[in-house]
Amino acid sequence: MKYFKLPDLGEGLSEAEIVEWHIKEGDEVKEDQLLVSVETAKAIVDLPSPVSGKVVACFGQPGDVLHIGDPLVEYDSLAEDTGTVVGKIPEAKKTKAKKSTQAATDQFIIGSPHSAGSAHHSLSQAKATPSVRALARRLGVDIDAVKGSGPEGRILAQDVESSARIDQEKGQGEPLRGVRRTMAKTMSLSHQHVVPVSIFDVADVDKWPEGEDTTIRLAKAIAAACAEEPAMNVWFDGEHMSRRLCSQVDLAIAVDTDQGLFVPVLRDINNRSLSNLREGLNRLRADVKARTIPPSEMLGATITLSNFGTMAGRFATPVVVPPTVAIVGAGKIYQDVVVYKGKAEIRSVMPISVTFDHRAVTGGEAARFLEVVLKSLSKKRVK
Repeated sequence: MKYFKLPDLGEGLSEAEIVEWHIKEGDEVKEDQLLVSVETAKAIVDLPSPVSGKVVACFGQPGDVLHIGDPLVEYDSLAEDTGTVVGKIPEAKKTKAKKSTQAATDQFIIGSPHSAGSAHHSLSQAKATPSVRALARRLGVDIDAVKGSGPEGRILAQDVESSARIDQEKGQGEPLRGVRRTMAKTMSLSHQHVVPVSIFDVADVDKWPEGEDTTIRLAKAIAAACAEEPAMNVWFDGEHMSRRLCSQVDLAIAVDTDQGLFVPVLRDINNRSLSNLREGLNRLRADVKARTIPPSEMLGATITLSNFGTMAGRFATPVVVPPTVAIVGAGKIYQDVVVYKGKAEIRSVMPISVTFDHRAVTGGEAARFLEVVLKSLSKKRVK
């Protein structure tokens, strides 16, 4: 038998969620025929068949999360089976991960799937006896979502019954998928490794012309501040206690979607014009919305911007994601009474938050960075 396993989709991705099967068990498929669509944290990826043959089994259902190397499809023995890799995957198209093609071919191997499960192709990894599994099925409990209280985490009957009661009282839990799942993991990683400190201030933006592009002004202010205080535009390796000062400012900009938080990267913001930055950001956001953004466009940031003020809120403590050391939060612009040139005036102001990793950044460096951001934002125009 031959098994097509979930290929390495590149860009550090280790798992994918099955979205839709395009074939079923018993189908005769042709080489390059679409088998299944999977969703990663970056995009929807279509996986075609590397060979022609009969499908004996499909492993997993829509919504199942698979890891690299988990079996996807089992083919019947082929007459030309010589014990070598056969077939090839064509170059990925619009919504495919670009680096998946050769990896997918490499994953089409001869052997037994290491996590194929039992005859009904279950992908469950839960530790439970057949009787407890039967109880879970009868009560409609997802056994993979149950925390076992038995030895070595084994799931007991009372664990299943308790989960069933909670489902009945509170409603069934919704497993995190795709982007939200990755966001949860990323935030947990940050919580484990970063020592965050935040400082706050208010920028006077009363001189701005009507209709000013807030996000691009913020990007330019961050670029100016990184030029003055390069310690904020850094990759930090906490394990080896080393830092890499980055000469180019690659700004990650948080984009909120129904699927979760995407953070595409606007490259080289210190050497681009306002109009060029706006064009680039529009393209990134359109690709995020269409779920066609290449994974490479969400990697390599050196500092991050969260412009949550476009919706609501003044101050915040955004999360620093390693290996970067800083994130700027911009709150909602509002009018306030401030002292301007010795007199009390009503002026438009913007709350600014800077959260930094205190392992790599000093308070003085963060304060000097914030000072430049405020000065830049106070100008009527920037180039």
